[in-house]
Amino acid sequence: MIGLNPTFDTVHAPLAHWAATTPHAIAIDDGVTRLDFAELFQRVTARAAILKQSHPAAVCWVDDAAEADNAVPLLLSFLSIICANRTAAVSDPDWPPSVREQIFARVAAGVGAEAAPDVATASTPFYIGFTSGSSGLPKGFRRNHGSWTSSFDISLESFGAGAGTTMLVPGRLSHSTFLFGALLGLWSGAGIRLQSRFSPTAALDTLARKGDEGAGAMVAVPSQLILMLDLAQRRALPPMPDVQLLMIGGAPWTRARTPELQALFPRARIIEFYGASETSFIAWTDSDSALPDHVVGKPFSNVDVRIDAAEPNTPGLIYVRSPMVFKDYVTLSAQNSEQSDQPALLRDGDWLSVRDVGHLDEQGRLHLLGRQQRMLLAQGKNLFPEEVEGVLAAHPAVDAASVQGLPDAVRGVQVAALLKINQAVSADALNAWCRERLEAYKIPRRFYLCDDWPLTPSGKSDHKQLALRLTAPDSPSSLRPL
Repeated sequence: MIGLNPTFDTVHAPLAHWAATTPHAIAIDDGVTRLDFAELFQRVTARAAILKQSHPAAVCWVDDAAEADNAVPLLLSFLSIICANRTAAVSDPDWPPSVREQIFARVAAGVGAEAAPDVATASTPFYIGFTSGSSGLPKGFRRNHGSWTSSFDISLESFGAGAGTTMLVPGRLSHSTFLFGALLGLWSGAGIRLQSRFSPTAALDTLARKGDEGAGAMVAVPSQLILMLDLAQRRALPPMPDVQLLMIGGAPWTRARTPELQALFPRARIIEFYGASETSFIAWTDSDSALPDHVVGKPFSNVDVRIDAAEPNTPGLIYVRSPMVFKDYVTLSAQNSEQSDQPALLRDGDWLSVRDVGHLDEQGRLHLLGRQQRMLLAQGKNLFPEEVEGVLAAHPAVDAASVQGLPDAVRGVQVAALLKINQAVSADALNAWCRERLEAYKIPRRFYLCDDWPLTPSGKSDHKQLALRLTAPDSPSSLRPL
């Protein structure tokens, strides 16, 4: 682990520091390319100098041509752009050409003729990332340096020594969770192990290695950890005591499997964090199988949370205020304002809400019930699909669940559950499982099996696609009634 970090105002500032103080420490290693901090800084500054001469505009698109197979060129392109005091826009290699063309045009219109600053500061934009695009085109969000330097600092403060160890980053850097993990490893000076295409075998091999060849920390989404656990059990792998930290984000973790994860990594601190593209970190907790599924932890020490509810002590919209929130969207239609084009986002001065609904308990823990846009009205009561999905996913036979509403003249909606299963299970068994854990109106009336479970680019269940399969009976579908 690297010692305490000096204060840095920009995301790229640590590169010069570590190149001067620990030049031969490994910065990046993907199994093919291996760069120490001196080599990394030299390559990045040389490319940045060229970019300053050739690209006067404030925004520059990261070269993602080889990212599907090798993340190192993308990361070098990203670092060179921000070292040149430009804003790095990171596209997704899986975008169809028509989508890519539209997004590029919207970004160009959104940033206009902004010129790059001569000197970058904490308030200078450095990154444009994109949401998954659950409604329409992916939305481009812009961040200042200070929003992520604050996130790095709070990670090192909150998560303990493991956050300052070499970080395994097992996913595409076009997804902000993995880009954040990569930059945190460079920020701390401990370096990163990159894996562009996730492989549970390669990830476990890296974590099992000793010393400088391995990794003491990992950032992951739940689906990756489940695949790693299943592989480790099939191969009867021994515990890996050198791992100090697992950071879980992107989707809810099935806490029933936390004991298995802790047994495989006996000395690791297992952290779940909650946030959004627009807010960055909001709350976190040490994973514990005894925690209720909807508890996402206590707010980070630099985050203020307020609940806007119709009545005291009832769930309401979650608003946050922190130095980590984003700057703005940059893909707004020329015909629409932020308010009309982005109805999912609410602002109230310095406060921001992405329309998540929850409440704070007497211990100061944040309970996340779900997103307002997914809320169903069943039997005159509010039902959050995320709660039911969490209960179903905790069943040993269920790998993933998506709860949808079908029109019902009597109940308003009829609750249906789409499932990805790993073993045979009956609807009666699932119904009994839910009856023990949920109020009657929340229990699904219908269960469907889905053989080819769709995922968003960031590895989350694609609820929109699943809903389309359920509500478009004439279209080809892999759904089968259970």
